[in-house]
Amino acid sequence: MTIKRILISIGILLIASATAYAFFFRDKKINRDILVEVNKNDFEVNILTTGELRSKSMTRISAPTKLQQLGIYQIKIADMVPEGTLVKEGAFVVSLDNSDVLNKIKDQQLNIDKKNAEIKQASLDTMMELRTLRDEIVNLGFDLEQKVLEKEQSRYEAPAEIKRVQLEYEKAERTLRQKKDNYKTKQIQTQTKMQILGSDLKQLTNYMEGLTSILSQLTISAPKSGMLVYDKNWNGQKKSVGTQIELWNPTLATLPDLTQMEALTYVNEVDIQKVKVGQAVDIGLDAATDKKLKGIVKSVANIGEEKPNSDAKVFEVLIDVLTEDPILKPAMTVSCKIATEKYKDALQVPLEAIYNDANGSFIFKRTDGSLVKQYVKVYTVNESNALISNGLKQGDRVYHSLPSDTTGLKMFKPDSTAEIKPKQLISIDTTEAKRLKEQAGKESKTQ
Repeated sequence: MTIKRILISIGILLIASATAYAFFFRDKKINRDILVEVNKNDFEVNILTTGELRSKSMTRISAPTKLQQLGIYQIKIADMVPEGTLVKEGAFVVSLDNSDVLNKIKDQQLNIDKKNAEIKQASLDTMMELRTLRDEIVNLGFDLEQKVLEKEQSRYEAPAEIKRVQLEYEKAERTLRQKKDNYKTKQIQTQTKMQILGSDLKQLTNYMEGLTSILSQLTISAPKSGMLVYDKNWNGQKKSVGTQIELWNPTLATLPDLTQMEALTYVNEVDIQKVKVGQAVDIGLDAATDKKLKGIVKSVANIGEEKPNSDAKVFEVLIDVLTEDPILKPAMTVSCKIATEKYKDALQVPLEAIYNDANGSFIFKRTDGSLVKQYVKVYTVNESNALISNGLKQGDRVYHSLPSDTTGLKMFKPDSTAEIKPKQLISIDTTEAKRLKEQAGKESKTQ
């Protein structure tokens, strides 16, 4: 019975409490409005992008360009040490498939054998022809001597007989002379033919020597010590074992200089007009979030390009990494914050406090206990705040969100002649870039 009474007492107490709360607070509204004070501070407009690191200078490891001179325009990678390997000068790096070269050597040897047989056959044929001509010249010499004897014996014959013998003599003499001339011409023809065949054989032999010498060049060693980084094909895929190399792009891999790095990033066409050479960049590493690097915009592309699987146009931006750090490696993913605009002592409010209607941008502020709808001039915005050039002053208190009670709302428009443009800081020049580089060097030493 005692427990039952206690429970009944607790229930009566709760009901009484609820009734009292409803009676005393039913007409009162809880004020959850948050007001923030307008202050002056430095204001930055940044462009945030992602990119990757790469070396500003590198040593290229390429397939032998002599392959193209030998009629080979494609070749496969047979073996390659893993990417990221620290190789020493002279160490094995890549071997290329030699099957095409070996097939060409085999075919070329057949061509050389065939040409040697052709030269031998031509030499035998020429030797037989010249021997026949020499025999004919000797026989014609005998005939001419016989005609000389007949000519001497015909001195006492009739004039007609003398004439006939004289004509036969002249004919025999002319035939012998023609045969000797033919023999000399045949010798010249034979020499020329043998020279042509010899030249063809030399060309085939030189080609064979080129093929045999290129075999040793298909195993490639590191020209210097460094970290191996695979090169990319035209489609962006990295070259690896089994990749077919087009010899118009013979680079297989690179050995980057890790002491000089740059970041490659892309900015969309909406923001690219804000990016200028010389602007400061804060760089963060995805692999080491505690690392903060300094950079400066090095170059901005004039022509845009399309991202894969997207219609968006982007422009390439190169950022010179001023901070040196042994942790930096090629292809590391980085976040880049490019400072495109900087203003000193600028009035600013949170973006959440800005609203828009047909008449322009406005905020809600509390002035002398009254709620005011104040139209303002928004000069520019960044990722969190809006820079105000007219309609507010330092110390004003504005609503961070919509007021819960708009009773007695007043509206004011700013005086257009009273607009004060914020003081923009000078863009980073060569002197400032040098200072940043020195500062980055000091920071890297302390790290």
